[in-house]
Amino acid sequence: MDIVAALFVENIELRPAFEGGPTQIDLTGVHFSAAPPEPPPCTVGPHLVVLARCGPDEPGTGVLEVVFRRDGDQVARNVQPLQVEPGKFTYRFVRAELDFADYGTVEAHVSIDGGHATVVPYTLVPGPAG
Repeated sequence: MDIVAALFVENIELRPAFEGGPTQIDLTGVHFSAAPPEPPPCTVGPHLVVLARCGPDEPGTGVLEVVFRRDGDQVARNVQPLQVEPGKFTYRFVRAELDFADYGTVEAHVSIDGGHATVVPYTLVPGPAG
């Protein structure tokens, strides 16, 4: 299985391209940084969506792991089973409660079965009043 994309999003919607046709995925609010509702210290819970595919000759089962790191140190982790029909795609939501003592970046290291990690940054930035 392969990771096609991993993004922080506000919403995801699935819809058929046409009656009985393939599914289209609408992602809204894709972002890699955000301002918190209050200045740090604070806790935020961004939504990471992971799109994965399974080759037609692969078994279709695996383990999705997301390790959130700040300055190389693990601050959160999510592990979940992943099942994809061979030759098809799927998606998974991953939400972590991330504590921020100050503004800065946390990286989500996303992998399937311990393979290559796709790294997605999430940066907390000051808002308009910050």
